[in-house]
Amino acid sequence: MKVEVEVISTETIKPSSPTPNHLYNYQLSFLDQISPPVYTDNKLNKSHKADRLKTSLSETLTRFYPLAGRLIDNFSIACSDEGVPYSEAKVEFSFFQCGGIAVGICISHKVADALSLVMFITSRAATAREDGDVLSPTFDSVKLFPPRNLSGFKPSTGIIKEKIATKRFVFRNSMVAALRVKYTEDSDEDCPIRPTRVEALSTFIWSRFAAATRADSVPENLYTVLHAVNLRTRMDPPLPEHSFGNLYRIAIATPSMEAGNEGRGLVKQMRGTIKSIDGNYVTKSQREGFEHLNFIKETAEKVTRGEVVSFSFTSLCRLPLYEVDFGWGKPVRTGSAKLTFRNLVTFMDTRSGDGIEAWINLDEEDMAKFEADKELLACVSQTCGY
Repeated sequence: MKVEVEVISTETIKPSSPTPNHLYNYQLSFLDQISPPVYTDNKLNKSHKADRLKTSLSETLTRFYPLAGRLIDNFSIACSDEGVPYSEAKVEFSFFQCGGIAVGICISHKVADALSLVMFITSRAATAREDGDVLSPTFDSVKLFPPRNLSGFKPSTGIIKEKIATKRFVFRNSMVAALRVKYTEDSDEDCPIRPTRVEALSTFIWSRFAAATRADSVPENLYTVLHAVNLRTRMDPPLPEHSFGNLYRIAIATPSMEAGNEGRGLVKQMRGTIKSIDGNYVTKSQREGFEHLNFIKETAEKVTRGEVVSFSFTSLCRLPLYEVDFGWGKPVRTGSAKLTFRNLVTFMDTRSGDGIEAWINLDEEDMAKFEADKELLACVSQTCGY
């Protein structure tokens, strides 16, 4: 379906008060530097209060001052208070009788991870409803992960701007529970592992992708399953939840490609690699940053050459996306916009809490095969896409 969008107005929203001179130069941390130059999006449906939206954005930018600046190469941000673009538009399906509207927010991944995006949204909403308890971020990532010379490394590796299909697949709680049982039974008989919701869904989705696309795969290819892991709670001592930036790392598992047994043993592998990202891992990454960078470079080169087929997962489950209130009620629906990465899955809780939504980005041809998989369709209660 082709959607007609008419932009009504576009303006630049600047911070409500200037950034102090001593904060003008915001250095990117090493983890910011190696993060991809893409934008992370969230869509929220709400009633229309344009002035409140603009004012809250302006005031929130004062606290999140790097977001109103401009990126300089891949080393720092000039916190020049130039502001962020703000547009209002008319879309055929967006005139809700209740008076609600769709609000889209995007943020550069060079500056922030998913938790930082939610932090910004939550702070802006609290500002809009004039809540006295407004969250203020801390910017300490550059002290923990000093910037490095990334010569020869391209953070944009893996970004695909065309032929990506994005679809939402809903798994009800009863099905998630069944999958948890299934993969518990498939684990080591001597030491069975009961997977979490995300572990079970990750294993199932990857196994169906592998089965659906097996005919087109090259036997010599290496397949990897990646999970984004929040570092804040894993550092010693743990960082505050309001620490802003790219404070995550990637856990990598190598699943079995044995026909008919795709995903067998994957839960144990995933849990092991995720568990390994602990305080010792972080300390080693800080001390041996160049070794870590070389590993990333080598992996990126293999992906570019087609030798490695990576499949990535990130979870926004249990984050307060449906608690965001600008002063006129909580959102009816939140969702993820189309992202420019192939083989990427974002998990989100449903509004009612009766299941999990998997927002899946695949190559168009792979998506056509994936969504026709009978075993997948038997487990999904609802799908939609764009």
